[in-house]
Amino acid sequence: MGIYKEQRVGVLVDIQNLYYSAKVLFGKKVNFGAVLKASAGDRKLIRAIAYGIKTLEGQEEKFFEALGKQGFEVKTKDLQIFPGGTKKGDWDVGIAVDAIKMSKNLDSIVLISGDGDYIPLVKYIQGITGCRVEGMAFLESTSGKLIEELDDFINLSENKKKFLI
Repeated sequence: MGIYKEQRVGVLVDIQNLYYSAKVLFGKKVNFGAVLKASAGDRKLIRAIAYGIKTLEGQEEKFFEALGKQGFEVKTKDLQIFPGGTKKGDWDVGIAVDAIKMSKNLDSIVLISGDGDYIPLVKYIQGITGCRVEGMAFLESTSGKLIEELDDFINLSENKKKFLI
């Protein structure tokens, strides 16, 4: 099944994955509005969720508000700080659960992350629901094995003017 105009699309963005990839690779910020527009293309965008981590400083509040205005539903959770100073903050399981739930009512899910941890999720959705799973990320920080499993992949690095600020 290819891409067609009547497809119902869901977009799931791992904010931290994209943000840090752009910062480390190019010293720039991501244009999340352009990423959202490109992810669905001419298809029917049913739902777009951006997953973020809140820090104690709370500097990301305005950023999360801006994402909301661009059409994203924003889900956040607090950064965990463990005794000894280790910090952890990821949405892998939350994104996986939402993707599985949403895949039953969509034709395509666009996973915006280069994290290879999502490979079992991609295989599961493709095999169980028959939903397409596409990906968008910066090639330089994307798992090659993830790209192999996806039905389609858009390399954000190919159009830096469009996807970076």
